[in-house]
Amino acid sequence: MKIVIQRVKKASLLVEQKEKANIQNGLLILIGFEESETEEEMDWVANKIVNLRIFNDEEMKMNLSIKDLDGEILLVSQFTLFASIKKGNRPSFIKAASPISAFNYYQRFVYALEKVFNKKIETGVFGADMEIRQVNNGPVTIIIDSKNIS
Repeated sequence: MKIVIQRVKKASLLVEQKEKANIQNGLLILIGFEESETEEEMDWVANKIVNLRIFNDEEMKMNLSIKDLDGEILLVSQFTLFASIKKGNRPSFIKAASPISAFNYYQRFVYALEKVFNKKIETGVFGADMEIRQVNNGPVTIIIDSKNIS
């Protein structure tokens, strides 16, 4: 999995000019999958995301997690996170999971995230052409590659 986490003041997602999701004070998460994902990795990453202390406390130090704030999460599938630009000028997505596998992984990750977060999250529409509007907070952006965690 490759994940981009952005701390946002607000974010909304539109499909065909209709709002599908809207969050305030939370995390916008873009996630891409490859064929070799495991449930253990998904559970670990979901737990890590929910407990990341990337929100400011009263002293303006990043000491609070999304769970501490009782914030909101918007999760969007994005296979282009696996773009390879090594050869030529057209990105290759050969490392991205097939659409069927990615859909199943996405559903499983939504479940893992909601389980550890202990509340429903907002989601994009898998495979749709989506428009995301966001107001970053910070900005704070964290990138996770589950195959290269250090």
